[in-house]
Amino acid sequence: MVRVITHAILILALAFAFIVAGCAGDDAHSENGSNGKAEAGDITKKDGQDSDDKEQRERVPVETTTTMTGDISSFILLSSNLETEEMSDVYSRVQGLVEKNHVEEGDFVKKGQLLIELEPEELALEEARAKVEYNQEKNLYERKQAMFDKQLLSKEEFEISKFSLDAKRIAWQRAKLNLDYTRITAPISGVIGERLRRPGDRIQPTDKLFTVINNDEMIAVVHVPEKEVGSIQKDQKAYVASQHLGDDRFEGWIKRVSPVIDPQSGTFKVTVGIRNENKRLRPGMFVNAHIVTNTHRNTVLVPKTALVYENETMFVFVVRDSVAHKLALDAGYQDYEKIESLSGIETDEKIIVVGQAGLKDSALVNIVAERDNTLETAQVRP
Repeated sequence: MVRVITHAILILALAFAFIVAGCAGDDAHSENGSNGKAEAGDITKKDGQDSDDKEQRERVPVETTTTMTGDISSFILLSSNLETEEMSDVYSRVQGLVEKNHVEEGDFVKKGQLLIELEPEELALEEARAKVEYNQEKNLYERKQAMFDKQLLSKEEFEISKFSLDAKRIAWQRAKLNLDYTRITAPISGVIGERLRRPGDRIQPTDKLFTVINNDEMIAVVHVPEKEVGSIQKDQKAYVASQHLGDDRFEGWIKRVSPVIDPQSGTFKVTVGIRNENKRLRPGMFVNAHIVTNTHRNTVLVPKTALVYENETMFVFVVRDSVAHKLALDAGYQDYEKIESLSGIETDEKIIVVGQAGLKDSALVNIVAERDNTLETAQVRP
């Protein structure tokens, strides 16, 4: 009886073990199934992200700017050295020793202002002697006039006395004038460009003492080729620029046009006037003179930094929907910084200015930076 009960308990224990094992298998199977689905989803998501990252990595990083409209001119470019329209060399009219200088180089002087004094003693004595002689002759003339009025003196003798008085008066006036010449003044208003004498120097009337320069207005004399004779006329706009003064341009105009063409050089002389109100231009400065011949207004302008050259043909890359399109530039007028596009490129187009070298047409690009759409334009100064 005991053996039967023991056998029954053993059978029940084995059955319970099989039941527990089956439940565990089902749980494991269920868990493995859900994990498989999650891993499959993760793999799909990762593949898509890798594809996007790969496409992003394949795009070429570039920098762009936006085209704009503005004015641009054609011009004749010539070089020259600046001169002053009004300049005067100062000389003494009498000889003598320099007593005192009143101005130095760089000083501004007004017309009639005292520049230098010579020792006046010798000429002062000459003036005093001439004055005495004149007064003596004047008294003598007055006595002879009284005699002539009483008919005690002939007309001939009276006229001789009158002429002698005039001669003495002229001699006195000349002596006074020579004394005044010891005080040398500025003939024009301007800046002292040179001071050539010091106190104690003996000078002659042929010795230059100062150079006075009126630099309110400068001129640049250029020689224009004969083929441009029909495009140059008086009062035409122009400007000058110097590499030593940055990008500033100085406004000017055609002041004089020579009617004569030099047969040897095939050029004619043109004088460009330049306003120099800020006094930055100096005589002798080397400048590039631009004579404006025509102006296109409100036209599409492209920066020259965007150009790509192939066999002397100019191209630019225009970005549209992240694709770089290579376009041949239909060029018009140009200057140092920009060039006119006559067709094919519109306003507010994105133009590649960095990264276009070696770029292929229709390449995918990534704009990593964008410059201000205002093209740098040199400031025009009066």
